[in-house]
Amino acid sequence: ACVFLFALVISMFFSPSRIMMLLSVGFCVLTVGFILIDRLLFDPTLQYLTLFYGVFIGSFSVYDIYDDLITRTVEGSDAHACHQLIPCCLPRCVGLQFAVVALGFQALGVYLALVWMTST
Repeated sequence: ACVFLFALVISMFFSPSRIMMLLSVGFCVLTVGFILIDRLLFDPTLQYLTLFYGVFIGSFSVYDIYDDLITRTVEGSDAHACHQLIPCCLPRCVGLQFAVVALGFQALGVYLALVWMTST
């Protein structure tokens, strides 16, 4: 969580707009609040917050793969680059393969996080 806070503070200096700055400040306040709750009141809340952040970022990446590589294919996309290397795979099939791999890693990450959280 402290590494995440450090990255958010650094990103505030390079924010292109005021909205991104406010979002970074909001996430900093939320994370610091959860760190304090975790240290003072209830133990595993910080682990649940970091699990939520990871699942949220992972689900957005799966949506981005679906939106960019499966529903529409652009000539300069990663799926077209893979199609040029391996011509038997169509770009949408490559996008589907990317989505399946991303969902698999997402499920593995959530499973491992929950298993490790229950063992401590």
